[in-house]
Amino acid sequence: MSEIKKQLHQLCLKYVQQRMDAAQHAINEAQQASNDDTKSSAGDKYETGREMAQQETNRNLAQLNEANKLIVILNQLSTSFESETALPGSLIITNNGVFYLSVSAGTLSLDGKSYFAVSPASPIGVKLKGSKTGDSFVLNGKTYNIEQVL
Repeated sequence: MSEIKKQLHQLCLKYVQQRMDAAQHAINEAQQASNDDTKSSAGDKYETGREMAQQETNRNLAQLNEANKLIVILNQLSTSFESETALPGSLIITNNGVFYLSVSAGTLSLDGKSYFAVSPASPIGVKLKGSKTGDSFVLNGKTYNIEQVL
């Protein structure tokens, strides 16, 4: 099972790296658009264009900052431990899917199987964290039975 956790960890890192690359690309484009914008006789058009480009840059810088935080979280996770209690880095098998308690990266596909990468701070992550084999909880009217914690 440790190998599956390592592969899921790599998929999460890849997901976050793609987010970082997209944000950096958008920042570069916004800065290029701002640099290419020339003062026109329309007066405020120049300043409005530059301001819009700056707002776009700021929004993407915030996304890049959030992605950096996710990288830090992922780098702190161990993929080689096994615990009876679900902790960040655990793989939790339930009757309603298999969850990798790490960062919110959505559904990950590995060897034809689906895994859900969830943050410990997400609603389901809060319920999963600290759970043990045999525990159950209800979320949004759906009952989850913990079959195994790895």
